[in-house]
Amino acid sequence: MAAPALIGVISDTHGLLRPEAVEALRGSDLIIHAGDAGKLEILEALRGLAPVTAVRGNIDVEPWAASLPATAVVDAGPARIYVLHSLDDLDIDPAAAGFHIVISGHSHKPERTTRDGVIYLNPGSAGPRRFSLPISLALIDLRATPWEITFRGVGPLK
Repeated sequence: MAAPALIGVISDTHGLLRPEAVEALRGSDLIIHAGDAGKLEILEALRGLAPVTAVRGNIDVEPWAASLPATAVVDAGPARIYVLHSLDDLDIDPAAAGFHIVISGHSHKPERTTRDGVIYLNPGSAGPRRFSLPISLALIDLRATPWEITFRGVGPLK
């Protein structure tokens, strides 16, 4: 199997998988769900698009979620990715551990920062709207140099 070139990143669906999110993720070689899926059906639907790596979020407390890990490591070609739900739970030094990207959710705020050469990516929330935050997900294109990360709005403007 070839290394993923296009990675869809989604988080905080809270039991709602919007059709716009499905369309935005279509064509991904891999989908990463950074927790708070809310329902097993969300992950099953995403698996219909591409292989899925998912971690458990703080609302993922039902029996189906017991098999989800708290963290995950994804080796995607040139990128080594560490996935967890909340950055507050980060208990490693990603740069020292050789990670290129840290993916998290929880805050519902889409954000990309770089610290010590490591990209920290939160795709935002693709589920129900929270406060006035946008409804979004992210795409990582590993074919581009440097890697291209784009945010996609996937919900209504209101």
